[in-house]
Amino acid sequence: MLCAGLLATPMVWALASDADQPIHIEGDDAQIDQANETITYIGSVEVVQGTLRVKGDKMVVKISGDQVQQITTVGSPARYRQQLEDDKGEVNAHADSIIYHTAQERVYLNGKATLAQQGNELQGESIRYDIVKGKVDASTGEKSGRVKMTVQPATRTTEQ
Repeated sequence: MLCAGLLATPMVWALASDADQPIHIEGDDAQIDQANETITYIGSVEVVQGTLRVKGDKMVVKISGDQVQQITTVGSPARYRQQLEDDKGEVNAHADSIIYHTAQERVYLNGKATLAQQGNELQGESIRYDIVKGKVDASTGEKSGRVKMTVQPATRTTEQ
């Protein structure tokens, strides 16, 4: 039902070329755990891949071989933004934690999650955003409450 509401608005996908860009990660401190194949960054952390940006207070990077598999960011809140195709602005999101699955190009927002695109906004306890397919799934999880969406009206053209 939520997807039906989003389909009523023009759905625009994030830049496909971002996945081909290198991943840059920064933080105030970093701890490498080779046995568990993780790197933990603490303090004003940020990941940048093309136009994709994720910021927070702490970030755990899961690596398999030489490839980054997953980046989990927590913050108060953690923030995500990425440029959209066809110069349609940006998609912005925030949540208590953001999990970026790099290979699948999926972003999971958990805890007081909000996803905004072109003035439209989706809120829930959990939001899963498939960057490639432009699909969004939102839920309240086991918490009470409802998933909320705000959809902007279509722009009217004025005839003279």
